[in-house]
Amino acid sequence: MEIDVALKGRGRWAALRRWPWLRIGVHLGAWVPLAVLVVEAVLGTLGAEPIRAAILRTGKTALVLLTLSLACTPLNTLFGFRPALKVRRALGVYAFLYAAVHLSITVGVDYAFDWKLLQGAMLEKRYALVGLAAGLTMLPLAITSFKVWQKRLGKNWKRLHRLVYLAGLLAAVHYIWLVKQGVPEPYIWLAGIILLLLLRLPPVRRWISQRRA
Repeated sequence: MEIDVALKGRGRWAALRRWPWLRIGVHLGAWVPLAVLVVEAVLGTLGAEPIRAAILRTGKTALVLLTLSLACTPLNTLFGFRPALKVRRALGVYAFLYAAVHLSITVGVDYAFDWKLLQGAMLEKRYALVGLAAGLTMLPLAITSFKVWQKRLGKNWKRLHRLVYLAGLLAAVHYIWLVKQGVPEPYIWLAGIILLLLLRLPPVRRWISQRRA
């Protein structure tokens, strides 16, 4: 009976893998927030503080996509949902894209490329420094996310891309320090990223695999 259920489960995931529905959904869904932001910016409906709204939206979208990319491997570990592994790279690259837009709006629009003001912000606002660290951590991951780099780096590629969890933790801390105290949402994101990190630990993965077997 258990074998029949397992075979049916594998058959279900195999059927889903025949269709690129998840990849299409990820690519379309990733562009929607940016498209909406551009439309609202053109129409002037971003609110009383449009620059701040654009910065917050792009940063939040980057955090969401980064967390979703971190969830792909645990989804496969817990449920055998292998299609999630096919969209992991795309989610990570889109997360970096929104982080880059987030930084570009901050530096180019909010601070108007005034490097003295930016230097002062880095020294006075701890969330700015942590946010920059998160973006710099994501940069080599985005550059080496393609298969050609995976072949060149070999085993070092996996070691390098473990930094994605550091980037996620830094992004969550950046969010916590950015918003007002008493707002619970940033802490929920941090807790979720820590949980996903724990699920990647070898002892935990082995225990889950044994339970699934």
